[in-house]
Amino acid sequence: MRIDDIDEQIVVRLRDDGRASFATVGAAVGLSASAVKRRVDRMLDAGVITGFTAVVDPEALGWTTEAYVELWCAPSSTPAQVLAVAARHPQVVSAATISGEADALVHVRATSVHDFERVLERIGADPAVVRTKSAIVLSRGVLRT
Repeated sequence: MRIDDIDEQIVVRLRDDGRASFATVGAAVGLSASAVKRRVDRMLDAGVITGFTAVVDPEALGWTTEAYVELWCAPSSTPAQVLAVAARHPQVVSAATISGEADALVHVRATSVHDFERVLERIGADPAVVRTKSAIVLSRGVLRT
């Protein structure tokens, strides 16, 4: 499905506030609420919009430490194996295979530096992982989902 400029504006509005009413979104993009609903339904059916979710404050859940971990993996490791390493740890909020020197980038949220250290040790101990390099987030400036 190809989306036009109005569809893109609708997606941006919903990305910013997934609970915005069709009327509110319509007022912002120059359409009626029913026209916005039809477009959103069409984008849902086509898989352009894959769902709606709640965005939570990590600190409210006690996740006060955030880090990114680069993984270098054994040459025989497949992307699926690399991502499975990350998926085994509930503190991992996202993981992706990447280009460049490292094989994967893992985003971790933990309750403390000590909790992060335990996760890092478990990830590094996996046979598919040769080495890791981590960076703890000091402050976040931009967050888009």
